[in-house]
Amino acid sequence: MKKTGNREVKGIFLIIALIFLLFLVYPVIRLLVKSFWGADGATIDFYVSVLSGKGFLKALGNSFLVAGSSALITTMIAFLMAYTIHYTNVPKPVKILIRGVAVLPMLLPTLTYGFAIIYSFGKQGLLTRLIGHQLFEIYGFNGLLLGYVIYTLPISFMLVYNTMGYIDKKFGIVSKIMGDSGLSTFIMTVLRPLAGTIAASFIQSFFLCFTDFGIPASVGGKFEVIASVLYSQMLGSVPDFNRGSVVAMVMLIPSVVSIVVLHVLEKYNVRYHKISVIEIRKNRARDWFCGLVSMSFCLCVLSIFAVIFVIPFVKDWPYNLQFSTEHIRSVFSDTGLLEVCKNSVLVAVLTAVFGTLLAYGGAIVTARSTVSKKLKQVVEGIALVTNTIPGMVLGLAFLFCFSGTSLQSTFAILIICNVVHFFSTPYLMMKNSLSKMNASWETTAMLMGDNWLKTIIRVVTPNARATILEVFSYYFVNAMVTVSAVVFIAGARTMVITTKIKELQYYNKFNEVFVLSLLILFTNLLAKAVFQFLANRKYHEQKEKKKMKGLKMKSIKRVASAGLAGVLGVTMLFTSGCSGSGGTDEQVVIYSNADDEAVEAMKAALDNNGFEGEYIFQTFGTSELGGKLLAEGSDIEADLVTMSTFYVESAQEENEMFQDLTFDVNTTDEYPSYCAPITMQEGTIIVNTEMMEENNLEMPASIKDLAKPEYAGMISVTDITSSSTAWLLIQALISEYGEDGTKEILTDIYKNAGDHIEESGSGPLKLVCAGEVAIGFGLRQQAVADKEEGLPIDYVDPEEGNFTLTESLAVVDKGDATNKKAMEMAECMIKNGREELLKYYPIPIYEGEKVDGEKVSGNPQVFSEKLTVDLLKKHQELSESCKPQ
Repeated sequence: MKKTGNREVKGIFLIIALIFLLFLVYPVIRLLVKSFWGADGATIDFYVSVLSGKGFLKALGNSFLVAGSSALITTMIAFLMAYTIHYTNVPKPVKILIRGVAVLPMLLPTLTYGFAIIYSFGKQGLLTRLIGHQLFEIYGFNGLLLGYVIYTLPISFMLVYNTMGYIDKKFGIVSKIMGDSGLSTFIMTVLRPLAGTIAASFIQSFFLCFTDFGIPASVGGKFEVIASVLYSQMLGSVPDFNRGSVVAMVMLIPSVVSIVVLHVLEKYNVRYHKISVIEIRKNRARDWFCGLVSMSFCLCVLSIFAVIFVIPFVKDWPYNLQFSTEHIRSVFSDTGLLEVCKNSVLVAVLTAVFGTLLAYGGAIVTARSTVSKKLKQVVEGIALVTNTIPGMVLGLAFLFCFSGTSLQSTFAILIICNVVHFFSTPYLMMKNSLSKMNASWETTAMLMGDNWLKTIIRVVTPNARATILEVFSYYFVNAMVTVSAVVFIAGARTMVITTKIKELQYYNKFNEVFVLSLLILFTNLLAKAVFQFLANRKYHEQKEKKKMKGLKMKSIKRVASAGLAGVLGVTMLFTSGCSGSGGTDEQVVIYSNADDEAVEAMKAALDNNGFEGEYIFQTFGTSELGGKLLAEGSDIEADLVTMSTFYVESAQEENEMFQDLTFDVNTTDEYPSYCAPITMQEGTIIVNTEMMEENNLEMPASIKDLAKPEYAGMISVTDITSSSTAWLLIQALISEYGEDGTKEILTDIYKNAGDHIEESGSGPLKLVCAGEVAIGFGLRQQAVADKEEGLPIDYVDPEEGNFTLTESLAVVDKGDATNKKAMEMAECMIKNGREELLKYYPIPIYEGEKVDGEKVSGNPQVFSEKLTVDLLKKHQELSESCKPQ
């Protein structure tokens, strides 16, 4: 019987190994190869370049410091909260509140955390305004530590709480009877059985912090971490996939240490034959201390996220505090939102189904079988490696590996990516749960004549149902909130809510970001309530001690239900998932990095000229779309692209992916035959008039003025390594002062900006609008729009000039599969959309165009050299030399 069981376990192991071989090992190997393979073959130059690069080792050290600190604090908080629930007589409603708040952050996308911290503790934040002064500086180490602790608390708490529930408390009583001190009893009967779980909690939290980019992007400031370096390499204004792969490989190194640590602590795992139900001894001091401290942590979490429930219902925070539902109406007026919501729920449910099966299978292999230690170590290694792979790296690896295959831009690839990405925590939850169960159940069942499979179904699974529901819930919730990986592999027909949030962030619509965050929160709360109800129902069933016959029937029903769910899931996956949804193959898919106003103008041009319903419009950040163009080439889902011209030219040079345009393009300047300009973006100085007055600051007249010492800590600019918007500022400086003069000025500007050198082109405007800084440098049309809306925003056309970047459209050449309507739509957008576009981007591009004189920039300029990727790289090197050490 033992051999039969092992044969079935080995079958499960084989399935798991094949899944991770194809969807984890293979993509990682592709990244490894890319880190060594250049245009001229194998080389270590990429490693030398990255490791010797300015600031890399410092960023690595910063990551270890803040990730280690936050993981330690998080694990301590999670342990105290779990201990309060399991080992104190704190009132039941308080325990329910503690448990609910502990997992609350995981119900929201991480994109929301940074904004919540800014809008809570920033200079104009909700808590700052209530208290009357700013409690602490939110940018840098402080902000990262706070954000990371909130981010990782749910994962740490779930691990500790779940395992603590399987500790037999009677051993504490025995320890007391034997005369052990309170501390010895605590260490021997609580800490020691939890040693492996506590270590796993620390490692989980550490790697989540170590690999997260969303929080550093918002509040990292000049405290650079390795995830920011990875973003700059993979998704900067000029993506470098070779050097990005090097950074990703470096980020895998700590996993070796974690494997050794968990291996050493494995011997501390304790199995219990049964869990005794005992009454917790009375101790008012313990209860008051644990209850008050745990409630304090809960209050901190709730106070930070309270802003999400306030900002969406205020007209313009913090300047117009009137109640308004405008932002909510704006979000739900989007005709594609319903389809996006359906996509998100579909992906979350199927991720939870297949992810739970995979995690349960892995835990069965390592915790409830007698297969060889080597096979168990393989599963353990898989779980640890999935911790170390940042979501955006996994997404890009999938993009490299599966572009041009039948998986590209499907629900199937999203589900597989989520299952692999989030495998570690569900697996550890299941493993810790199964390992605490009586190890003799299988032997007893064998003596009673049951085979191994029946034992798992009839005995082990019912006793693990609470954890199974937790795992299902974990996968569902994380699939609802994830964005880092799916943003690169989701297609126009498979867009989910978090990619919609990313789109709104790109447009600087942070009120709408909070609205969608609330939508995700309420969906996840509903799901959690259902899962909790099912778990509680099972608990009451066990208390009633049903007869074995009834239990057997329930087991059969469960298996039948699970089978039916699996059949339905697979059916949904292959009928709607693999082929996408929300459109037909005949529709033209348009990818764009354009701003909201440009998108609406282009859509209006198409709709008003007979193309309504015949296209799908999908927007991305510039670097994200640039990465897809360079990585996917003509295999990209899009039929038509609007994108920064220098990116279009780079993609054509590398991939030869665009067709020559078949219509006349009468531009004032010469452009390649495969693209036509659609808009021209201008840079300008943006100011918050209220903050300028409050701080008695003079209005700057030039970019050079931003280097003045009186502006220290009051300005924000973008980083050219991650945003092309910064190029507009550097072009202006070089044109006016030369490279040597630019270095001197830019050094002082970066010094004045301090923590506010932003990764996103909309970052400075976001901070100016939020009242975090008084002055920023960004896109002129965005400042004009905010001023027209009545915000205390103004703009200054700098004396050095308003320099420009052009965005162009191009038709993707897919050979015989090229959508013929794409060329017709491209022509329509140029001939019928330019009139409306000129209202927002008042720069003539085509012959005969005229612009309203009041909207024309005060000092339009064009850089003397042609804008190319090589020139951008040169200016990036200049910028890096000006940053503080």
